[in-house]
Amino acid sequence: MSAPLEIATSAATQVWTINKPEVGNAITDREFIGAFEAAVDAVNADTAIRALILTGHGKIFSAGGDVKEMADRGGIFGLDALDQRHAYIDGIQRIPRALARLEVPLIAAVNGPAIGAGCDLAMMCDIRIASERASFAESFVQLGLIPGDGGTWFLPRAVGYERAAEMTFTGDRIDAATALQWGMVSRVVAHDDLLAQAHALAERIVKNPPHALRMAKRLLRESQTASLDSTLGMAAAMQPLAHRDPEHEQRISKWKTS
Repeated sequence: MSAPLEIATSAATQVWTINKPEVGNAITDREFIGAFEAAVDAVNADTAIRALILTGHGKIFSAGGDVKEMADRGGIFGLDALDQRHAYIDGIQRIPRALARLEVPLIAAVNGPAIGAGCDLAMMCDIRIASERASFAESFVQLGLIPGDGGTWFLPRAVGYERAAEMTFTGDRIDAATALQWGMVSRVVAHDDLLAQAHALAERIVKNPPHALRMAKRLLRESQTASLDSTLGMAAAMQPLAHRDPEHEQRISKWKTS
């Protein structure tokens, strides 16, 4: 049986591939969620890894939830309301919590449709590169649902409140060109070049010292909700650690002699 999340390591970059094409790369089952959490914790413990790329197997990035299971009232969808509430907390919501503690820069290489929770997963990443075949939809409302995975927190931070509201209230799909125009992705590339472009960006990241990368990411993440004073305090606490990092010393020495 194939792993729900394939992991491939090349030097300081790791590629995570959602490998559930039979259900549109759905990310709501406990096996996938457990594998995803384990991958986050393993990377946090391994300072040799300096950048991550997340993509989907086949033609789709992720359809989010398993709509067939939903229609059949299988899994968590067959529970009563109170049990289902806890199932969301102990299920799909473990993904945004895991990514909140992820220390390594994460690039989404969106290879196709990113729908519902799949769209939200892309928004949870630090950087997004889209194939020309990619599309995005916050489609929950079309099924009479709401984003149960944190989409109402992530999407406005990616595209602003008004555009997030348009996507959330209509459920309409936007194409890659519109996603670029709205600032949802940093670039759109030819489909066959997607992973090469993602790796090229990762190479520019992994050239930098791992501890500085991890602290810079933490500051960026915390600044989304923290006050200026709090962010400055964190920076003041982290910077002396960076100054004492041997890689900083080496790079300063090279700069002095160049």
